[in-house]
Amino acid sequence: MEKSHVALVGDQFGSRADAYLKSAVHAQSPDLDAMVLLMQNRTDARVLDLGCGGGHVTFNVAPLVKEIVACDLSPEMLDVVARAAGERGLENVTCARAPLKAFLSMRIVSMSCSAVFRARNWRDLDAGLGEARRVLKAGGTMVIVDTVTSSNPLVDTYFQAIEPLRDCSHVRNYSRAEWEAAIARAGLQGQSVAPFRLRLDFKAWVERMNTPKLHVDAIRSLQNAVSILATKHFETEADGSYQIDVALFEAVRARP
Repeated sequence: MEKSHVALVGDQFGSRADAYLKSAVHAQSPDLDAMVLLMQNRTDARVLDLGCGGGHVTFNVAPLVKEIVACDLSPEMLDVVARAAGERGLENVTCARAPLKAFLSMRIVSMSCSAVFRARNWRDLDAGLGEARRVLKAGGTMVIVDTVTSSNPLVDTYFQAIEPLRDCSHVRNYSRAEWEAAIARAGLQGQSVAPFRLRLDFKAWVERMNTPKLHVDAIRSLQNAVSILATKHFETEADGSYQIDVALFEAVRARP
């Protein structure tokens, strides 16, 4: 049976919802500290956590703001977030399921902040950012956090090759320049970019997505065969663990 990209993304991540909730690399990522810092003294803010996944941004930001809506394609992810928010006593968290290109279940048009994550699985980056802008009030802040690929063609090609082997719903990792251009096309004014690196433990990385052994073996084969340039860039270790580049982009929607 043919499967739409929306259904593919939902299936890929929905079945692994608990794994993402418990993921140490997601729960301890530096972007969470940056988000908390950005939301200091914004107790009246309304926040949309778009592509909330296991809910780590929602859980860290919720105590600081008036309201946060956790939005995801996967109902299983949202069930996990809702349950965990309840266990944490976060009464200002609500969950909404919606496709990335249109928040059909949401009529919220005055969010103070949009937090956009995991856009590398979006089929249409511009449409997704356009929708995020639509629900952002004038003067509001958009924070985008995602993996950033290299401008070096060899490194980029290798990176784009291993990603869909691990996660077949993967679309593309974008470079910093591509992100900055997309932010501008969406009618947003870039404010700052904070780059950082994350170490991915290979075993946890593939198990979190339940990657088939055939694909795991293919990734390891590529890791062992690729040019030393890529090996050094990703600081690939003997067991396949490696470092990725991530960036936090802050932008605002201009006032009329």
